[in-house]
Amino acid sequence: MTDVPAPGPAKDTATLEPSLHRVMGPWLLLLFIVGDILGTGIYALTGQVAKQVGGVVWLPFLVAFAVAVVTAFSYLELVTKYPRAAGAALYTHKAFGIHFVTFIVAFTVMCSGITSRAFAANFSESFNLGLESGIGVTVIGLAFMALVAIINYRGVGESVKANVVLTCVELSGLLIIIFIGLWAIGAGQGDVSRITQFGGSENRGALWGVIAATTLAFFAMVGFEDSVNMAEETKEPTRIFPKILLLGLFITGTIYVLVSISSITLVSPEELGEGETPLLKVVQAGAPNFPVWIFGFITMFAVANSALINMLMASRLVYGMSREHVLPAALGAVHPSRRTPYIAIGFTTLLAFALITFVGEVPALGGTTALLLLCVFTVVNIAVLVLRRDEVGHEHFRTPTFLPIVGALACAFFAGPWTGRDPFQYTVAGVLIAIGIVLWVLTVIVNRATGVKPTEPSMEEIGGSGPVN
Repeated sequence: MTDVPAPGPAKDTATLEPSLHRVMGPWLLLLFIVGDILGTGIYALTGQVAKQVGGVVWLPFLVAFAVAVVTAFSYLELVTKYPRAAGAALYTHKAFGIHFVTFIVAFTVMCSGITSRAFAANFSESFNLGLESGIGVTVIGLAFMALVAIINYRGVGESVKANVVLTCVELSGLLIIIFIGLWAIGAGQGDVSRITQFGGSENRGALWGVIAATTLAFFAMVGFEDSVNMAEETKEPTRIFPKILLLGLFITGTIYVLVSISSITLVSPEELGEGETPLLKVVQAGAPNFPVWIFGFITMFAVANSALINMLMASRLVYGMSREHVLPAALGAVHPSRRTPYIAIGFTTLLAFALITFVGEVPALGGTTALLLLCVFTVVNIAVLVLRRDEVGHEHFRTPTFLPIVGALACAFFAGPWTGRDPFQYTVAGVLIAIGIVLWVLTVIVNRATGVKPTEPSMEEIGGSGPVN
């Protein structure tokens, strides 16, 4: 596909506009990735995975980790080749050049972030703070999202500093689980033999039980893809992304496996699968005197961090795609002093408000998030191969060719109905995509009215002939 440079006047105007602020070095990027992946998934889904597979609860997390790593290699080639905000949508735009496909991918990624936040919106049970569901929880959720928006607006520096604090707190909660489990095992408590026992209440058989459980566990592994949307706010992204993204994945994958082993050693699969707070049962079984309310607040911080990072991702995605004229250009405005995409922040915050208010109680949102992202990952793995013919003027990471092929097949497989996925997830995803189609029509109308056409950015806009710094 031939590059189509942006019109001269538009490019000249863009050079006069304020750009995003590069503040993220390797350690801040690592904490961003680790904090985003850890999130709320492991806190909420360990018991549901145990219901599917019994004692080998660690295996679906390991399979989900393998699929995530293979896809991460594709993201690494693309983010070092095109170090721009917008991530998967930008890669789709460059690979296929079809406005509708690009828009749907962008909208799907944005919806995955918002559905992920709705998954955590009804937090009364998870926090164990005694709140009743209803208007009170909705109001708290809206106030919380408003606070996230203010932090996001203040600047990426403030956002990543908040992320550092929240990541350390949520990481401490999982380390508590691991420590309690290892201490109890060393003291002869629990039943270590459970970690090799297949089971589950669905009677699917070992293979299909693991496959079905992996569709749940995959929600706990998503988040690594959010980091590529921060490429324009990362120092030297082409140099540091490969080692930092893979390191973040391996850290979180190791934590998940150890948490799973600790959990199933101390609590039976049947008991672990009951209720909404499986990890609190692990704490109570291994350390009865541990103040459980502290763990409740740690879970709250995990939810807060996930919300902050996802809204950072969603606003940068909207900003990036508006710069490619796939979304209305007004959404790409950058505040002159704060250097943040303030219009995009407001737009995504309003969408989050609507989802928390109207569909925050939908139980399938976690699985829907994984479903949407598996579809996006399939497209990204294919885009890597298509874009191999597009040469750029700087060195970049190159993944072995077989990995995108394996990644595309694996992601497409786990997105299919044969995995035992709840059919309602397809209904939720279908409704969201239908909304996206309506928004696409509106975008086309706006572009035609303003005389703007979506174009593939020139290589000078992507990153020039050398590394970005």
